[in-house]
Amino acid sequence: MTLYVFYFLSFLAVLSALMVVFSRNPIYSVLYLVITFFCVGGHYLILSAEFLFAVHIIVYAGAIMVLFLYVIMLLNLNQDSEPQKNSFYKLAAIISAGLLMLVMVAALKGAESAQIIFGAHAQIGLVKNLGRMLFNEFLLPFEIVSVLLLAAMVGAVMLGKTHTKVPQKITKKTNRISADPAALNTKNVKQFTNE
Repeated sequence: MTLYVFYFLSFLAVLSALMVVFSRNPIYSVLYLVITFFCVGGHYLILSAEFLFAVHIIVYAGAIMVLFLYVIMLLNLNQDSEPQKNSFYKLAAIISAGLLMLVMVAALKGAESAQIIFGAHAQIGLVKNLGRMLFNEFLLPFEIVSVLLLAAMVGAVMLGKTHTKVPQKITKKTNRISADPAALNTKNVKQFTNE
């Protein structure tokens, strides 16, 4: 039964990947790519890697695909404004795809003789075992990485933060200049614009 699910997920992944490439609408391509990511996540689940399944679904299908979708929607791709591809690029793409297919056929040539054993190691890939290893054997590197990420987050907030004192000085200067129109001369304008 598990082998049939594996074959079905593989077939669905290949089919949706082909639909990503051949779909004319970029929004549909992204949605087919989400289906492909769910199929790859199903492969992780069949191979008893629940943590990889969860991270794959959250990161790829959840976050990255949403970003792709927003970027495609913001680009406003129209077929009228899209330039036509040169025939040299089309030929290069066909040759590259043929070479990739040749490599895949050569790599999978002996795959039918290989035995797939599902669930041979039931304890591998569980979140419980990963957490035990992470907090026992690799505690110091884990804490160092967490401190580095915290420092990077604080640094990003400090770099992105605008100074609140600068806008207050500018508004005070504009109030003084606008109150006395006779005082509006070249010296005050240069002082106002910091030239």
